[in-house]
Amino acid sequence: MATDLFLGIDVGTFETKGVLVDQTGEVVATARLPHTMSAPAPGRAEHDAETVWWRGLCEVSRSLLADPAVTGRGDDLPVKVTAVGVSAIGPCVLPTDADLVPLRPAILYGVDTRATAQIASLTERLGRDAIFARSGNHLTSQSAGPKILWLKENEPEVYERAAYFMTSQTFLVARLTGEVVMDHGTAGYFHPLYDLGSRRWDLTGCEDVVSEPRLPRLAWATEVAGQVTEAASAATGIAVGTPVIVGTTDAPAEAVSSSVVEPGDMMLMYGSSTYMIQMLDEPAPNDVLWSAPHVFPDTYVLAAGTSTAGTLTHWLADLLDLRSGTRSNDEMFAALLALAEESVPGAHGLLVLPYFSGERTPLHDPDSRGVIAGLTLQHTRADVARAVIEGVGHSVADALAAYDDAGRRPSRVFAVGGGTKNPLFLQTVSDIAETSQTIADTTGAAFGDALLAAYGVGFLEDRAAVLAWCRTGRTVAPGPDSESLRADHSDFQALYRATRDLIHARAGNRENS
Repeated sequence: MATDLFLGIDVGTFETKGVLVDQTGEVVATARLPHTMSAPAPGRAEHDAETVWWRGLCEVSRSLLADPAVTGRGDDLPVKVTAVGVSAIGPCVLPTDADLVPLRPAILYGVDTRATAQIASLTERLGRDAIFARSGNHLTSQSAGPKILWLKENEPEVYERAAYFMTSQTFLVARLTGEVVMDHGTAGYFHPLYDLGSRRWDLTGCEDVVSEPRLPRLAWATEVAGQVTEAASAATGIAVGTPVIVGTTDAPAEAVSSSVVEPGDMMLMYGSSTYMIQMLDEPAPNDVLWSAPHVFPDTYVLAAGTSTAGTLTHWLADLLDLRSGTRSNDEMFAALLALAEESVPGAHGLLVLPYFSGERTPLHDPDSRGVIAGLTLQHTRADVARAVIEGVGHSVADALAAYDDAGRRPSRVFAVGGGTKNPLFLQTVSDIAETSQTIADTTGAAFGDALLAAYGVGFLEDRAAVLAWCRTGRTVAPGPDSESLRADHSDFQALYRATRDLIHARAGNRENS
């Protein structure tokens, strides 16, 4: 009898990660491969689907299958990958030809704000209320539909050649199985092209934007999309015929891996940006939050996201020359944390608006920009480092407050991602938002992919069995600095209101120059 292993691979903004998980839920092998994000112009963010997405999946898969922990298990049982789950960043827009060859780099999720004009034109054409009634969302930089229209208006040759407009995990699953399919959860962000109530494509009023045959077929994330083909097997090392589930974006996969399997639970993911996803048992459209289906049939989410977190601390570390020598990312961030802790809560009066790539929830303002306010000759590098970290914390607290405003305060918050290694950042968020966070002891979205694959092929029979595979760690509660940071938060919000018009005007002047 073979040993069952479940393969999960997640393609993130800066890294591809993979795990092999055994039938008890234990991770037996891990692998990762760094990559880069291209920012060819202000407000644009792209990945090369061949060299980043597909190469990452292939190399990580082969690395996992060759891991001595897998090949030398010593139990004399053959290794069998029972099922595969894949997730990736999204929603993205990737045009491909009929042979699944990308026609240009993929346009990434809400951090890519290029389609502002198309958002305005579609909103005017269809009506803001009509879009909300159909999609359960207003159009923002997180919406994929306007980005397809951007391609039509700005790259017509690419648009005309495209057989499909797909997202990241759709492309990977298609390369693995030949099936072009998208989960309902990701389709829920292809507004205004998806009807949340009926859970189907609805192109009414958008017939000139895209036709349904150029969009993937729809299914739930846990359904089996198809089996690994001979070509995909040769590239990845996965056996021909291995089932591959439809998969989803990284956030829902990571939410499941962090114990979010019951209504009211929330995952707060600290990555290159922050993303929060709350599970519900009914749709709950909201003006500020994003509504979409979840991974399990007949479940839903309310989601939110900020535009900068890890990307901003990367920028700051470079600016402060904390990458010098042979420092790894972990060492670099440790140095940044140590520097910030030389300052004090409130950073001696400094306030930072961390909107270096615009902002998503709750502002949905792609033209917002970063501001450092209150600088004097007495301020130090440590003060700037602390103020930037606190600024990101203020933005996360703003997004969390939108759930309170919607009457959907989460029952439990599980924190995941690279930012959980930064205790100052976690404490700042808990202090400002007055919210406790339990750190999920998980290897991330890739573990969620493996877990969902086990569920999708029936190895895990229900959500209770899914939860049994999950692990959690310590809880971070609001501390003694909460009151003073909450007072700073009011000034943080006032600073945005005071500078918004000027920043917008300067953004317009730059575009026209």
